[in-house]
Amino acid sequence: MKQKKTIVITGASSGIGRATVERFSQEGWQVAATMRKPETSSDLASLPGVRLYALDVTDERSIRLAFEAITNDFGTIDILLNNAGYGAVGIFEEATPEQIKRQFDTNVFGVMNVTRQALPLFRKQRKGKIVTVTSVGGQVTFPIYSLYHSSKWAVEGFMESLHYELAPLGIAVKLIEPGPIKTDFYGRSQDLVQTDIADYSTYMKTALKNSNAAGEEAEGPEVVADAIHRAVMDDSKKMRYPVGKNAANLIRLKRFLPHAVFFRIVRRVIEKA
Repeated sequence: MKQKKTIVITGASSGIGRATVERFSQEGWQVAATMRKPETSSDLASLPGVRLYALDVTDERSIRLAFEAITNDFGTIDILLNNAGYGAVGIFEEATPEQIKRQFDTNVFGVMNVTRQALPLFRKQRKGKIVTVTSVGGQVTFPIYSLYHSSKWAVEGFMESLHYELAPLGIAVKLIEPGPIKTDFYGRSQDLVQTDIADYSTYMKTALKNSNAAGEEAEGPEVVADAIHRAVMDDSKKMRYPVGKNAANLIRLKRFLPHAVFFRIVRRVIEKA
């Protein structure tokens, strides 16, 4: 009997992570669904092949214990999906040191922490894939997302560089780059920076309204789960997978248009009254 493959998913309690757990369960995989509080998502454990584990990407001990439990239960790991994320949204000048630190602790150092834990196993196996959910915002920027964008740009650079040293060991790196996706990111999960400086207030209200409108009109997280599955099954050298309406077009426009022209396009969309 062929051994079922195992995927570890961080940030599996909601949104893209949850949709991906469901997708891989349907495909017959063994799924290690990790999150900070598994007790809040106990319904996922009823899905075929799914087990829940406590894992906080900012806590190295938590990561180590989770991986020990996962390898004990499933024997090995074939795919790591770095999905856990956090988004602080607002005017940079007014962001608190705590918000800035949390942004990088979760999106950058969290990815590094979990990836580093998986590497000894993948290196021993001489195989494995590290799939990381970044964002179109890892290559393109929009107003009021300076903290979020900077973290995603950092992850894109980290993973692109990392792939060189891992390729000779049989370890592949894949980047999933969603555009706007209809999840809690545009709702209760947003950590809004408090705007108290009058010079910024009108701009912040307008930009936030237009940005959130894009999220409301977007596709659901299932399209990202589908892209993740394609990336996992793709043994080519392809690294980047833009996802969602206009995601690939945005990246191309940024790459080929003069920056001044591209910036005008963004302003027309985000700064319109």
